[in-house]
Amino acid sequence: MTEVPGGWGNTPPLPSSYPSPPSLPPRPVYREPHPIATGPLMAGIGAGALWFVLFGALAHSLATYAWWTVTAAVSAWLVSVFLALFGDRGVAVGVALTAGIGLSVAAGFVAADWIATGDWPLW
Repeated sequence: MTEVPGGWGNTPPLPSSYPSPPSLPPRPVYREPHPIATGPLMAGIGAGALWFVLFGALAHSLATYAWWTVTAAVSAWLVSVFLALFGDRGVAVGVALTAGIGLSVAAGFVAADWIATGDWPLW
C-alpha cells in the first residue's frame, strides 16, 4: 500500500465533470404543537388546590377527610381528562398535578395515623 503524500488533508479537488453530491433535506424541528403556558398551569394548580380545600373542609375526622379527598381526586382527574381532550391542556395538567399531590398528602396522614395507633383508620 502506498502512502499518500501530505496526509488526508491535502486531497486534490474533484474534477468539474464529477457530479456534486445531492443536497440533504433540512433537519426536522421537533416542537410541541400545543405548548403548555405557565399561566394556565398555575390556574389549574390554584383551582385544584381550592377544590381540595373545599372538599377537605367537609371532613370531621381523618377517615372522612381521606374519603372526601379520594372523592375530590377522582372527580378532579375526570375533569382533567375532559380538559385535556376538549379544553386547555395547561389547566388539565395543573388540576391533575394538584390531585396527585392532594391524594398523596391524605395517604400520608392515613399512614401516619395507622403507624401511630396500629389501627387502620378508614374502616
